[in-house]
Amino acid sequence: MPEPGLVRSAGGVVLRQRDVLLIRISDIKGRPVWSFPKGRLDAGETPAQAAVREVLEETGWCCRIDADLSMSEYWFQREGRRFRKTVVWFKMSPLEEAGVPDGEVEEVQWVEREEALGRLTYPSDVALLSQALGQGPSSR
Repeated sequence: MPEPGLVRSAGGVVLRQRDVLLIRISDIKGRPVWSFPKGRLDAGETPAQAAVREVLEETGWCCRIDADLSMSEYWFQREGRRFRKTVVWFKMSPLEEAGVPDGEVEEVQWVEREEALGRLTYPSDVALLSQALGQGPSSR
């Protein structure tokens, strides 16, 4: 059995006034997933640098980091091989719309915070948004 792979990623929970920036992608079965922008670290990149870059690439928004959030970890399987993925999360504020989404995501939308809590697909993302809004504990 092959060694599990390790995937290091970073992402951002972007907040503006009463809204949060969400992305919609499709899972492996083609079902819609509402989540936050994130992606793999490039060689030599810090999690903070990767998070800012990934948010810009996936949403078109240039953002600044305001605070660290918790790290998430989960396992997935691709082509018969297991991977452990860690994602370092940051609370962010938008600075300017500086581009267009790169096509990795199907939809980018500013959503009112309470609506976002109900729209997010995964309970871990709901907990992350609650933490970013100051309603939950940090694990770092």
